[in-house]
Amino acid sequence: MIFAIEEINNSTELLPGVKLGYQIQDSCFYMPVIVHVAFQLSNSPDQAFHTGDNCSQSGMMVGVVGETGSTRSMIMSRIIGSFDIPQVSYFATCACLSDKMQYPNFFRTVPSDQFQADALAKLVKHFGWTWIGVVRSDTDYGNNGMASFLLTAQKEGICVEYSVSFHPRNPRSKIQRVADVIRRSTARVVVAFTASFELRLLLEELSREASPPRQWVGTEAWVTNPDMLKYGFCAGAIGFGIEQSVIPGLRDFLLDLSPTKVASSPMLTEFWEVAFNCRLGTFTATGERMCDGTEDMQTLQNPYTDTSQLRITNMVYKAVYALAHALHNTLCPDRNSSTHCDKYSKISTKEVLNQLKKVKFNLNGYDVSFDANGDPVAKYELVNWQKSHRGSIEIVTVGHYDASLPAGQEFQINTKLMFMEGVTKVPKSVCSDRCRPGTRKVLQKGKPICCYDCVRCPDGEISNSTDSLDCTPCSHEFWPNAESYTCLPKPVEFLSYDEVLGIILAAFSVGGACLTIMTAVLFYQHRISPIVKANNSELSFLLLFSLTLCFLSSLTFIGAPSDWSCMLRHTAFAITFVLCMSCILGKTIVVLMAFKATLPGRNVMKWFGPLQQRITVACITFIQVLICTIWLVVSPPFPIKNLTVYKKRIILECALGSAVGFWGVLGYIGLLAVFCLVLAILARKLPDSFNEAKLITFSMLIFCAVWITFIPAYVSSPGKFTVAVEIFAILASSFGLIFCIFAPKCFIILFKPDKNTRKQFLNKNKSQHI
Repeated sequence: MIFAIEEINNSTELLPGVKLGYQIQDSCFYMPVIVHVAFQLSNSPDQAFHTGDNCSQSGMMVGVVGETGSTRSMIMSRIIGSFDIPQVSYFATCACLSDKMQYPNFFRTVPSDQFQADALAKLVKHFGWTWIGVVRSDTDYGNNGMASFLLTAQKEGICVEYSVSFHPRNPRSKIQRVADVIRRSTARVVVAFTASFELRLLLEELSREASPPRQWVGTEAWVTNPDMLKYGFCAGAIGFGIEQSVIPGLRDFLLDLSPTKVASSPMLTEFWEVAFNCRLGTFTATGERMCDGTEDMQTLQNPYTDTSQLRITNMVYKAVYALAHALHNTLCPDRNSSTHCDKYSKISTKEVLNQLKKVKFNLNGYDVSFDANGDPVAKYELVNWQKSHRGSIEIVTVGHYDASLPAGQEFQINTKLMFMEGVTKVPKSVCSDRCRPGTRKVLQKGKPICCYDCVRCPDGEISNSTDSLDCTPCSHEFWPNAESYTCLPKPVEFLSYDEVLGIILAAFSVGGACLTIMTAVLFYQHRISPIVKANNSELSFLLLFSLTLCFLSSLTFIGAPSDWSCMLRHTAFAITFVLCMSCILGKTIVVLMAFKATLPGRNVMKWFGPLQQRITVACITFIQVLICTIWLVVSPPFPIKNLTVYKKRIILECALGSAVGFWGVLGYIGLLAVFCLVLAILARKLPDSFNEAKLITFSMLIFCAVWITFIPAYVSSPGKFTVAVEIFAILASSFGLIFCIFAPKCFIILFKPDKNTRKQFLNKNKSQHI
């Protein structure tokens, strides 16, 4: 402070022609002394003007530089603020001092703890530490600073496992309890908002007993104090410190001490005696040596002569200059581009106070100004306790923090950091590990929000971010992947020619059609044989043709459904089967009519000859064609994506369109089948030459059994198996018809040609009549 005042007094630009006087008081950290000094300053006499160089006489106080502590600054501000005396502190950082309603005269060159609390919370968040412990001193500095930090930490999503406080005057048992809390905690990061001498008490207690390693995060009050480096278990500590600076000429000023200057100041006398371990004066105690004048300040190596890391010193330097600039603006208004200072002008402290609010200047490359709360722009150095190659712990500047920069750009880390236990990897301090994509967080009951369980997303839902609170359902046609972090299109499933089931059914369908064609060819080759002619060859060929279509119609059920295939598959199946049933019905009626024609006096065959048979088949088939046409016109089948049968697959199938139409065509087929079965049963005991009725009876029994079992199987089968059941029913009933009706005849034609003669049939007929 003296250096700054002398520098100002020797300046020709700042307060030219005006000499500043000063009075230095030491409060000794004692509240009554502070109160006494504050009242003493407030009751200073009126201004006195000295025309000479002697400013030793008392005069009115126009400004105060100090105090160091927040609590002491509050006391002083409340007293001298009533007299509008401006106060500029260089180390009182409590955010409460920014309240201009309570402390209107308070300014400071050191940033407020509010900025430091925000910076600390962002620093903790930057390293991903969401589970921490906090320690504070039970003082205005500790309580207010920690309150600001906890508020910001909560906004950043940081959880606090414990928050403990202690006062330097607390008994040791209290400090022991705080140390035990730190030892037992699961949080590996400790944020300490204390002064150096307060934290020293806690670290001494922790050093008495082995403790788990902890990552310490500190404030400028202790993290830049070289005396704290002796606690090796705190190596790796990080925190914010006031920016370092260089004050030109300060070292030379400090070293310019002669025994004569020292002897005139009790404070310098004490410093000199301690530094050189000698006594100034005429009396010495036993074993003490006298200072002989050979002591050289240039050879002294101690914190006094070390000006390489000026932090708080620079804040004092700025505070003195801030008051000087305020006085300059009050006494030396600019007139015609020249500065004129009226050193005999009477000024009030309120004028200086008002000018102090407006000061803005650059000092050794650093801008100095105050905001509306009397606070400077918050700029910090990020410091780290690192072990050097010599094994000692050093304070290393690793980055900077500038609160005036846009959000997200305040931090600038330039150097690799060292953390606890000397590692360079960022330690983990979380209550619960982060939830990976595909899971969501479920809070643990009764614990902070940072303690949670990671629960897998339910079926059909995903989370594609880390630490997701909720899972998002996939759209209807998508399904989560195995890890549930993205939605993939559901596989589309239908009965295709590429799968085994489709190949087998297609093979049976083509095989059945080929077998039917072979039977037709065989019958055509033996069309004049009695067994073919006796069983109504025209209806037999028409029946074989319809059975071929029945077999082939099943192929329309295989493959991806389309508008045309959906309409074709049901109508083709319905019409071909009705054509088949009409042929069988015609054959059955022919058998009955033929038997009636053999009775004496009967000639019924003329009423059911070939023409009537064709008309009957056409009419019966036309009715089914009409039903199918109405179905297709009113509500035809159409392809749909069935999303309800399976969660993870889409079933591509044909919707019926009109259920009435579908069950109508099936019902019509079933009605014809039952009618054929009844007639066949009635004709089953006719003479052997007309035993085709027995074959029709067996075929109709198989046909009805297949389609009766088809109904529950069709309704209960899921997905593509519904189509497979329908194809199986078509093939099974078709094979039943061809085997039951045509297999015995083919056997006789191929293997029993001796029975395929007119004589054989006539002999059987005669034996039946006898």
